[in-house]
Amino acid sequence: MPLLRWILLPISLAYLLIVWVRNKLYDEGILKSKSFDVPNIVIGNLAIGGTGKSPMTEYLIRLLSSHFRVATLSRGYGRKTSGFRYVEMTSTAIEVGDEPLQFKTKFPKLTVAVSEDRCKGIEILKNSHQVIILDDAYQHRRLKPGYTVLLFDFVSLFSTTITLPTGNFRDNFSASARANLIVITKCPRQLSLEQRQHIKHRIRKHSEAPIFYSAIKYEQLRDRTHLPVEFNLSAYHILLLTGIANPLPLKEYLVDKVISIKQLTFPDHHNFSETDYIKIHSAFQNITGNKIIITTEKDIHRLQDKILSAIPIYYIPVQLDFITDQSTFDQHILNYLSHAQSVNEH
Repeated sequence: MPLLRWILLPISLAYLLIVWVRNKLYDEGILKSKSFDVPNIVIGNLAIGGTGKSPMTEYLIRLLSSHFRVATLSRGYGRKTSGFRYVEMTSTAIEVGDEPLQFKTKFPKLTVAVSEDRCKGIEILKNSHQVIILDDAYQHRRLKPGYTVLLFDFVSLFSTTITLPTGNFRDNFSASARANLIVITKCPRQLSLEQRQHIKHRIRKHSEAPIFYSAIKYEQLRDRTHLPVEFNLSAYHILLLTGIANPLPLKEYLVDKVISIKQLTFPDHHNFSETDYIKIHSAFQNITGNKIIITTEKDIHRLQDKILSAIPIYYIPVQLDFITDQSTFDQHILNYLSHAQSVNEH
């Protein structure tokens, strides 16, 4: 960890205290949370970015859409607008954020909405939907969730838990006590018994929620129009272009599949500027031989085609892939919805 971040440790301790007090005020009912009759599932994490909330959201969409009228509700991080908005196929990432636009592109018939005020968003959506999936709302304590799925990146559980700005956690680890289910994401496929015991030991200090383990599943390469393409990547040099929290897993996935990788990294949800496009163009031109740009599914929605239209750009979608107990996880979700509907009917 850079020295500068350790210098900021006093600020992290102050931040930790503020977050703890805020959570305590909500837990004790001094600050009020609002609940809703419509079933709602909150997906969240305690660290900043990179835990796989979007793949989990998409997993739940696939699980539930054939049985329920589903809506997703996000803050729309990175957008330049405010207030409640429906996401349309013609929307842009600047208007609604990259992740909501990704959901709408993948599931055109799905209701996708953004609102920084999640309670207001649910109020608008509740009468026309049977379940609302809220992406990244674990810290939105003004909402009392119907059900919560908390995600932890595998690597984060093998390092010291420190809050911002020294560390990457935006909430106390004790906040995991509010979770109904906990999913460890980006796990190695061969997860050892010792690793599981370590994770369980850390989590059980604060939460008795069932723990599930998942990995990243990379799908077939796609072009700008979202159509799958066949590529022999071993014949290409790659410019890996990312604006996500943690691009390392994607690089590790590609490294032995291509001739070489040159990497350009930008901050999570980065809105690319003209200067950025010049930098990208220059980096691509400096690569010799057969070459393409590979980016992420989130980034493809923020890259403007007209500026890089002459450059071959592709992206690799990802899915959340349960290592074990997928059916048990599904049953927990379906049991919640069945119970919620039964309660509402009476």
